[in-house]
Amino acid sequence: MMKAILLTLMILLAAAPAHAVQIRDIVRLKGSEHNKLIGQGVVVGLNGTGDGAHPPTLEMLAQFIGHYGVPNVNAGMLSNNKNVALVYLSAQIPDEGIAEGDRIDVKVSAAGPATSLAGGTLIMIPMTGPLRDSPVLAYAEGRINIPDPKAPNDGIITMGAQLIQDISTSAMDPYFRLRLVIDEAYAGWPTANAIAGQINGVMSPDGPDIAKVADGKNVLVNVPVYQRDNPAQFINDILVTYIDMAFVSGGAKVVVNERSGTIVITGEVEVSPVLISHAGLTVTTLTPEPIGTPFEPIETQTHFVAMDPQDRGGARLADLLAAFNQLKVSAKDRIQILRMMHQAGQLHAEFIVE
Repeated sequence: MMKAILLTLMILLAAAPAHAVQIRDIVRLKGSEHNKLIGQGVVVGLNGTGDGAHPPTLEMLAQFIGHYGVPNVNAGMLSNNKNVALVYLSAQIPDEGIAEGDRIDVKVSAAGPATSLAGGTLIMIPMTGPLRDSPVLAYAEGRINIPDPKAPNDGIITMGAQLIQDISTSAMDPYFRLRLVIDEAYAGWPTANAIAGQINGVMSPDGPDIAKVADGKNVLVNVPVYQRDNPAQFINDILVTYIDMAFVSGGAKVVVNERSGTIVITGEVEVSPVLISHAGLTVTTLTPEPIGTPFEPIETQTHFVAMDPQDRGGARLADLLAAFNQLKVSAKDRIQILRMMHQAGQLHAEFIVE
């Protein structure tokens, strides 16, 4: 029995290329996006951290009190009530939809001058879709938890909203096609073409192509006639199909976060020959890297680094960052140098600052 299990595992592992991912890891199925519910309500029970004399809060509180049977209450009677806060609500519907009676988490954010929602309880409030005339789809209530003490005006009510009707998704368009939307990080004609080719090769090896490229971000897949009444298995087979990442090109990118000093590189980012002088630092990229001789030895200096260590015929950004590490260049200086290189056209990649 154990041998059979091990053999099965070996076959499954061998079936996937070493550097492959499933198609579902780099696309989303159009029609199964996150849907959002929204609402606005009142939180009570705060320990003096509420909105106080905030008119919109008092108006809504007066409406609630009137709804529950106390007539002739107005905002003026509730002035300076610091245990109440006006809040905005939002909740995400799962990609696969949700059924009546199911519960989902609710995000709660202060809408007025409240300083904290800790310890508060949301009075039951209806939640609708984001469109103006959307019907009531759920009701939310419950005690608020504050996940981040540094952000006391934002909280979560775990399983705080209950659906009062089904919310379903539809994967097929009116022409019985699936639309695979490629994630932004991988979008482009090479990736779209690779996905379509892989689907055609796996799902229709001897027949006509069922997948075609609509553009660099979308691939359309025709659902066979015999699968249209119940396309679940067909959709599953497509989404779990493996594709070699060597054919998936997201393009070269450099993403920097100035606050944290983080630098992330995707793809082979190349650097043109350039001389960099910054705050007393000098870095030169040479192609190819010079080779010393007994008559003309190369003197190693802490302010100079020549890049092309693998003799590849061109410098890579990874080489430059390695030089930065060698010279102990600060994160702030690294990011400033990369910014100036990009502006000068010497850094061949999309440069993104977060």
